[in-house]
Amino acid sequence: SGLIGRSWAMVFAAGGFKVKLYDIAQQQLTSALENIRKQMKELEESGFLKGALTAEQQLALISICTDLKAAVEGATFIQECTPENLELKRKIFGQLDLIVGDNVILSSSTSCLLPSKLFTGLKHVKQCIVSHPVNPPYFVPLVEIVPHPETDPSTTERTYALMKKIGQSPVKLNREIEGFVLNRLQYAVISESWRLVGEGVISPADLDLVMSDGLGMRYAFIGPLETMHLNAEGISNYCERYREGMRRVLNTFGPVPEFSGEIEQKINQAMSEKIPVVPKILDARRKWRDECLTGLAKLKTQMKSD
Repeated sequence: SGLIGRSWAMVFAAGGFKVKLYDIAQQQLTSALENIRKQMKELEESGFLKGALTAEQQLALISICTDLKAAVEGATFIQECTPENLELKRKIFGQLDLIVGDNVILSSSTSCLLPSKLFTGLKHVKQCIVSHPVNPPYFVPLVEIVPHPETDPSTTERTYALMKKIGQSPVKLNREIEGFVLNRLQYAVISESWRLVGEGVISPADLDLVMSDGLGMRYAFIGPLETMHLNAEGISNYCERYREGMRRVLNTFGPVPEFSGEIEQKINQAMSEKIPVVPKILDARRKWRDECLTGLAKLKTQMKSD
């Protein structure tokens, strides 16, 4: 019932589903429910609440539970949201494996642990899948659906259909790969950003501006492949025009950075000057980020309907 669990609960309730939020500590659950209530009320007041139901109707769909067996009774879909710790996740799935039937889907929110590390050896491995959300799931709809080598195709299809039904944007990976897709793309950008700042080519503030007021504006609506397609007379024409230049630039990329030492200190100082590492200030900036994401999501929905 941490940040991700709460966000998932809100997403499923917005889709009209009954949700049982499980945790080992009653106090953690009580504060999670209070936090969800506060968020939903604020979203309703600002006109950004998802789904057709009112905040009160959605809240009525969410209950809390400290008993795992009682929590999963009658469930059709279980979304695990424990910290990114392999042993802890394997322990939870081991417990679930003993108490669930043959129809429930066992899904993990992991952002980087491979399904083969999480689910291998489980009796219900065919029902296991990774549904990796983007933080925060309520405001960013992408969900990466990653199967275990033994996952039944029907598990993938049912998970995909459920994510579509609750208003998320699911994508299917045909096989597992380190970092899945979102983090592989994200780390490629982070890696080159780190090198450019480290080599003194650009300041940390200006680097972020290249993305927020440049590439990011484009990528909020279309991906890199469609960008190529539109920036020439189709993909083949783009490759014809730019393949040599792309290869020349890519060949100058350095090795994977260590993400430590002098460059870390330089970037940390720049970021801390912009946003001091104080809980209150970080939370205010996150709230601002979420409001921006909400506004963008609303704009994208409007544009699609137009």
